[in-house]
Amino acid sequence: MNEPNKNILVPNPKAPNVTFIENEITRPNISVGSFTYYDKGESNSPFENQVTHHYEFIGDRLVIGKFCAIANGVEFIMNGANHRLSSVTTYPFNLMGGSWSDAVPSFDDLPLKGDTIIGNDVWIGQNAVILPGIKIGDGAIIAANSVVTKDVEPYSIHGGNPSKKIRQRFSDDIISTLLEVKWWDKEPKEITKILPILTDKDVTLKKIKNI
Repeated sequence: MNEPNKNILVPNPKAPNVTFIENEITRPNISVGSFTYYDKGESNSPFENQVTHHYEFIGDRLVIGKFCAIANGVEFIMNGANHRLSSVTTYPFNLMGGSWSDAVPSFDDLPLKGDTIIGNDVWIGQNAVILPGIKIGDGAIIAANSVVTKDVEPYSIHGGNPSKKIRQRFSDDIISTLLEVKWWDKEPKEITKILPILTDKDVTLKKIKNI
């Protein structure tokens, strides 16, 4: 068997805009699992450009699991975009310089939401926006142009602005079993053997238990 090489940037020369993200990450506050890809589209812009307002001194992380499919234009807005909400104005005077520089908000003044965590086998559609601190469960699907403002359950489909749950992908029993077997943690050669199950449109509990 000749499985794809997870250690190269472009796995398929015929699709040069599709890149394995973990092989181009430079920021220590971003972690991406193997085989997760970003479609750069015509812009050919690196994935890190899609992670905005991400400053190390704030301490938040973007963590993305394995085998995720991230379409062109998806944006992850991090906690550095937050302004203070408790005062009369949200305007960031300190950023403008001069005598206003001392009006720096403390971390306690900012609505920091923590790390953004994307599970495994998540598909995020084109131009979706993920707000700070969001948790998206394994196997979830985010529709194109959605704005995700709340956490997303595993194996659910969300869409809209703000995004809402459209439906659950499978029965509770199948979802529970998929979360137990964690096919994404298997070695590539093992995944090759179970590809007929992973790609079968007839998803049954009996088949899933054979993963």
